[in-house]
Amino acid sequence: MSETTETTLENLDTAIAGGDDAVAAIAADAPVTPAEPKIDEQGRSYATGKRKNAIARVWIKPGSGTITVNGKDEETFFARPVLRMILRQPLVAAERNGQFDVVATVSGGGLSGQAGAVRHGLSKALTYYEPGLRPVLKKGGFLTRDSRVVERKKYGRAKARRSFQFSKR
Repeated sequence: MSETTETTLENLDTAIAGGDDAVAAIAADAPVTPAEPKIDEQGRSYATGKRKNAIARVWIKPGSGTITVNGKDEETFFARPVLRMILRQPLVAAERNGQFDVVATVSGGGLSGQAGAVRHGLSKALTYYEPGLRPVLKKGGFLTRDSRVVERKKYGRAKARRSFQFSKR
C-alpha cells in the first residue's frame, strides 16, 4: 500500500514540475475501462425517472420503436403533441428514434410531470444500454433531474406568494 502511495506521489511531483506533458504521461498510464452496459437476461435496460411528483419506471429493448405508457399507446396516453415531443427528445438527440421499444409505468403528478419523468427515465435507460450515448444525452440536459417543484402555500397568504387583496377602509 505504501509503495503505491509513494509512486503516486512521485508521479504527482513530476507532473507538477513537468507541466502538461507529465500529466498526459500519467493519464496514459492509467487504465481506462469503458462503462459496461446494464442489460438483464431478457435484453432490457431499466431506469427510474422523476419530475415534480411523477415517478416513471422505464424499460427499453431493441425493437420497432413502439412506446407504451401504463399499458396504453403513446398517442392515447399523451394526447398533446408537445408531451409526445418531450417524450421522444432523448431518442432523437441520440439518433435512436425507432430503434427501441419503450415500456413505461408512471404514477403521480400531472401529464406534464409524467412526460418529463418518462423522458428522464428513458435517458437513463439509454445510457445503461449504450454507455457511449452518455456525453450526447448529458450535453442535452436529459440526465439531470429537474428539481423544480411547486412552492408550498404560506399562512396569511392567498397562494404561495400572492397576498390577499388590500383594503384601505
